[in-house]
Amino acid sequence: MHILDELRRGRAVDDRALVRIVNTQAKRDGAEKRAYAKRRLLPFYQRVRAEEPERWASWGVTPELERQLVAALRMKPRRSASGVATITVITKPWPCGSDCLYCPNDVRMPKSYLHDEPACARAEQNRFDPYLQVSARLTALAQMGHATDKIELIVLGGTWSDYPRAYQVWFVSELFRALNDGAVCGASANPRLSAGPVSAPDLTAAAAGLPEAVARRRARYEACGIFADAAELERTAAPVQAAVDAGELSYNRAHARLYGASSAWRAASAWQEADLAELERLQRENERARHRVVGLVIETRPDAIDPSSLELIRRLGCTKVQMGVQSTDQRILDTNGRGIDTARIARAFDLLRIFGFKIHAHAMANLVGATPEADRRDYLRLVTDRAYQPDEVKLYPCALIASARLDAYFERGEWRPYTEEELLGVLVDDVLATPAFCRISRMIRDFSSDDIKAGNKKPNLRQLVERRAAACGRPVREIRYREIGSADADPAELSLEEVAYETSNTRERFLQWVTPSGKIAGFLRLSLPDPAYVERHAAEFPVAAGEAMIREVHVYGTAARLHEADGSAQHLGLGRALVERACEIACAEGYRKINVISAVGTRGYYRALGFHDNGLYQRRDLS
Repeated sequence: MHILDELRRGRAVDDRALVRIVNTQAKRDGAEKRAYAKRRLLPFYQRVRAEEPERWASWGVTPELERQLVAALRMKPRRSASGVATITVITKPWPCGSDCLYCPNDVRMPKSYLHDEPACARAEQNRFDPYLQVSARLTALAQMGHATDKIELIVLGGTWSDYPRAYQVWFVSELFRALNDGAVCGASANPRLSAGPVSAPDLTAAAAGLPEAVARRRARYEACGIFADAAELERTAAPVQAAVDAGELSYNRAHARLYGASSAWRAASAWQEADLAELERLQRENERARHRVVGLVIETRPDAIDPSSLELIRRLGCTKVQMGVQSTDQRILDTNGRGIDTARIARAFDLLRIFGFKIHAHAMANLVGATPEADRRDYLRLVTDRAYQPDEVKLYPCALIASARLDAYFERGEWRPYTEEELLGVLVDDVLATPAFCRISRMIRDFSSDDIKAGNKKPNLRQLVERRAAACGRPVREIRYREIGSADADPAELSLEEVAYETSNTRERFLQWVTPSGKIAGFLRLSLPDPAYVERHAAEFPVAAGEAMIREVHVYGTAARLHEADGSAQHLGLGRALVERACEIACAEGYRKINVISAVGTRGYYRALGFHDNGLYQRRDLS
């Protein structure tokens, strides 16, 4: 009640004010402060609202007051400051078509991931089942105060196209099914905040509150012999992991021993398949669901990208592709066992652009054979060379995990991690070199410091880099640094800027709404493909010459629930204005039609803007 009283008086309740209120209440009650911890307050509010209507009514909470209350209690507000709530899911362990030096070999996970990374731990506890993983995250986000109406699904786990086609279709189908069902768990569910299990242990504790679909799935895995007991998982994997760490087994051979020879995993695999007809039915249902998919991301390697694989992932509803580039220096690629040549990487960029996907490239500094200066040149080439120029980058320093083949190089003195000064110098220069159309999404992996044998262990690396970059006196243009976040946007102060650049097969226009201080409130990526290039490959592509492509439209502001207006940039008509301007540009450049690579949950939005469904895309005629 004290928090509500403060809000009724028109006072801002930020984290500092919340701590003051909590400390006062704890002292008054003679209780420990942690009893009123922020992470406990929002679930308490949710439970009272859902289960104690008389008590809730006595509080006299208006819709506007409730909005302020949820904002004050929201945990980790950055998670939905981009305008959508993100759910990351992990595919099951699977053989990898590559064997890079730096890649961890945790046999409990898909190649390159570790079982104690947060998303990976959730996946393992949920038997890598996509439905159960989504159900778990829906509640975690809701209990932290985030709206879950607009969801970006990120599917990680190595090379997507290495998995059987039927598994790919099944995995994505179950993601949509979980969102369509709502998969609610426990008493905290209410019509405004979606709910579900926070973690597998919580699932067990609240078994009585399990929805039938979740309980049935868990029982099915247990019937196969697949359990989620942490001690048992460790005991089973330990001897095989030891053999991998000692160099006696490769990751793929270890996988064959743990999973390929397992009757339990074979039994589960038998029903982990679906067809496209079922997926498309679930997608149509999701267009009107409470939890709509506004983005779907998959992860793959450049050498796994071809027109056929891209057509399939587009039919799955994918809108963005994460791609492990790591370096554009052929010598570095070869030295690190990447098994990919730069021409193949460039070809992957070409195909992804023509198909309309957002391109999210992984880049890694401090690989074997690299130097700080070489890394600077490499990154500059990635973000400026016409052959590459990704829309988004994960910029990682190489970190040594004991299970990686890199460990032998480290022990022989053939590789060393950069010093902190060397690393900061490289990353600061990379940030300053990043153009305005590119977003640096991350700078560290979710590796525990205990897992890192050598390399950066500071979780606030990005903060250190950005602080030093700001002190340089040069503008930081990359998108994430400039996001308006949860701040309100004044339409009168916004201006529409256009950033033009050319790639090897398109002319790109990056349209951005910016504040006077350079903060970005929304943007659109318009691609104008080279007609001659498209005609030369007409048989391979789902688009024709003379067709422009909108590859992304994004408006910032804390994720708001569908059809609910607030003060954020998401409700100012900025997206519509961006689309109209893109159509004007494409028409003036001689394009007859414009496509948009819409997500399943945004199809209705684009229909309202004059687009019609047309195969893999939505299309609008230009005149």
